[in-house]
Amino acid sequence: NYLIKACPEKAKAGTLSAVVAYDSRLNSDVFGEATALIFAANGIKAYLFSSLRPTPELSFAIRQLGADTGVVVTASHNPRMYNGYKAYWNDGAQVIEPHDVGIIEEVNKVTEVKTMTRVEAIASEKLVIIDKEIDEKFWAMCKAELFRPDLIKERAKDVKIVYTPLHGTGGMHVNKVLGDLGLKVITVPEQAEPDGNFPTVVKPNPEEKPALTLAVELAKKENASCVMATDPDADRFGTAFPDKDGNWVLLSGNQMGALLMDYVLLSRKEFGKMPANPAVIRSIVTSPFGDYICKKYGVEMMECLTGFKWIAAVEKDFEEKGTKNYVFGLEESYGYKVERDVMDKDGVSAAAMCAEMTMYWASQGKTILEHLDDMYREYGYF
Repeated sequence: NYLIKACPEKAKAGTLSAVVAYDSRLNSDVFGEATALIFAANGIKAYLFSSLRPTPELSFAIRQLGADTGVVVTASHNPRMYNGYKAYWNDGAQVIEPHDVGIIEEVNKVTEVKTMTRVEAIASEKLVIIDKEIDEKFWAMCKAELFRPDLIKERAKDVKIVYTPLHGTGGMHVNKVLGDLGLKVITVPEQAEPDGNFPTVVKPNPEEKPALTLAVELAKKENASCVMATDPDADRFGTAFPDKDGNWVLLSGNQMGALLMDYVLLSRKEFGKMPANPAVIRSIVTSPFGDYICKKYGVEMMECLTGFKWIAAVEKDFEEKGTKNYVFGLEESYGYKVERDVMDKDGVSAAAMCAEMTMYWASQGKTILEHLDDMYREYGYF
């Protein structure tokens, strides 16, 4: 109802569209289809993924398909008894003002819900099932953001990654992208299959140490180079690395954010890919560590409210006004955005960039933890 009021001309022409995705939580597929069929019954073409997909791919699909809105059914990193959804606008970012208030006003007026059957929706062409045509573009985008594909090919055999999707959506994408790069990825078998009961963890949140227990145990057995983890909707990205004594160290979101930012900025500078008026965006709850890194590279650090929807809003403001050029976004809650084609945090592209960064510092004779220590010596300890 809000979308129809917000876009009256497109509503009248019958050209409104929405994209719907869902994760591995209990009944997410049921809720996802119900959402798509409600859009369809209201004259809005609904693009529904054929099976579970990550949140960042939903954002990507909105922009690829030129859709007016989008929904992903997920409760992100919360315990198994939760479900819900994230609502997006036509820019591929989660809704902010005035849309948030406008939508809730419409919610409070609802007296009936229009819907239709799946058969009716497909027959009327108001329901379109999507999958590999978006997947392939998403994978290509993640790989295209990398700086040193030749280095990856050269050193791929030397790097062994243990990865866990924590029973969520990340498996098909992280394994595909890293596998295409030639990297050896060992997925934690007990956590490889999507399962909304999350049987091996209390909370499927890579921010919390217990969630990575099985991955770290496997990494020790396999003598791995690093551990990677994504939450159930694969927008958060967690890591662990071995220190010189063989102890595994879990990096915080602030630490990994600083490392990725440093790598992106030094690589852009080295390859002449730093745009005019470059800017990084972080939320107010994120460490100022990155501010000092930005200063070194002549990049402006912009601060915004908590949540990637606000990081996306600042980036959109850059685009509309032509004032600055976005190069990286981060938040302490394990959220990173290395690309511009997704207007939300993205654990898949972060995994690819982290893998390349690990190999780059190895080529310089350093581990990730050693480089982090170098950064503390240069900028101060945070």
